[in-house]
Amino acid sequence: MSQSVTNAAMQTGSKSGLATVLTKANSAFNIEERTYPKPQRDFVRLRLEACGVCHSDSFSVGGQFPGLKYPVVPGHEIVGVVDAVGPEVTRLKVGDRVGVGWHGGHCGHCTSCRNGDFITCEKLETPGITCDGGYAEYASFSEKACALVPAGLSSIDAAPLLCAGVTTFNALRHAGARAGDIVAVLGIGGLGHLGVQFASKMGYQTVAIARGDEKSQFAKSLGADIYINSDKDGAIATLKKAGGAKVILATVTSSKAMSPWADALAVDGKLVIVGAGFEPLNVAPVQLIGQRKSIVGWPSGTAADSEDCMRFSARNNVRPMIEKYPFKKAAEAYERMMSGAARFRVVLEY
Repeated sequence: MSQSVTNAAMQTGSKSGLATVLTKANSAFNIEERTYPKPQRDFVRLRLEACGVCHSDSFSVGGQFPGLKYPVVPGHEIVGVVDAVGPEVTRLKVGDRVGVGWHGGHCGHCTSCRNGDFITCEKLETPGITCDGGYAEYASFSEKACALVPAGLSSIDAAPLLCAGVTTFNALRHAGARAGDIVAVLGIGGLGHLGVQFASKMGYQTVAIARGDEKSQFAKSLGADIYINSDKDGAIATLKKAGGAKVILATVTSSKAMSPWADALAVDGKLVIVGAGFEPLNVAPVQLIGQRKSIVGWPSGTAADSEDCMRFSARNNVRPMIEKYPFKKAAEAYERMMSGAARFRVVLEY
């Protein structure tokens, strides 16, 4: 960084830092120096400490999301320390450690916002999609999008909780199951390994479903009471014999893998989908009608939801399994995540 750039930044209250930038769909990850001005209105500037590498970052890399604009900095599992605040900031102060997830801001005027349902805002701001995200040394967001990180969580552990964590946590707590009910988690990957922990700590009789017998002990170490190998004949019948699930949290992205499990729901059971697949489900209406079964989707959550998720995780020792990469190796970290070999979340550290 040149001395002239540093001096200019100091005179204006700006900061200079590096960012990983995508210039177009499927472009290379380019590391550039950028200037981050003093925040205005209710925005805060963050000096980043960690950013999770999520499968949804592929929307930015591949140009697959409506409204995506280039150039863009990917990343929506962001943790940083407030280093400057705008004149309208009332809640946060310099030195606060905060996180920003899929909800990076909302319009405040659409029907959803007027009803307080900010995550379904018609003009939702999403870091790495509609605004610059966390593959950078600095970032700026409205304080409305910032969740305070509890002292009991490291920044590295907190980052995946801002997307994978809050998505599974929020879906489970809104699914209608009560303590003692059977709740199954389909898939034990980046989302599922957190879903099993949350389900167990919430007091549900927790069933983990995945492929292969070798994952049984691992699933039980996460808190599963029962493990079902989905590759075996009679896997669905095994869950039905146990009484059926009040909730099946589908964390896999394969619609083909999800669809058969509708038969394993209990009366009034819900198949809750958080795995973002693109293929249609294959479920006949008659499979749902007789026992009032339903299929629902669930998005991520707001800053308030993320705070709930992180506090719950800190108190109940829920932690993501992480592979760490230096910020400047974001391209390598992204490829590792996309390979499916990571166990289970990849996080950039600064």
